[in-house]
Amino acid sequence: MLQEKLDRINALARLKKQRPLSPQEAEEQAALRKEYLEEWRRGAIQVLENTWIVDEQGNKRKLQAKGPGSGA
Repeated sequence: MLQEKLDRINALARLKKQRPLSPQEAEEQAALRKEYLEEWRRGAIQVLENTWIVDEQGNKRKLQAKGPGSGA
């Protein structure tokens, strides 16, 4: 996510503490937050997909998804 978008998310959060956001500002904030969370989730899934577990005997195995809806 671009730094300008992160700065805008933070600016809207600060503004919300001072006064109620206008409908356009609230809509912009919701869209930016959704985009940020989607990007964060993709990154977290990518890290987990490249994670290996090493057991006590030194055997390596890929980290397995727990079940449906896990994103992997």
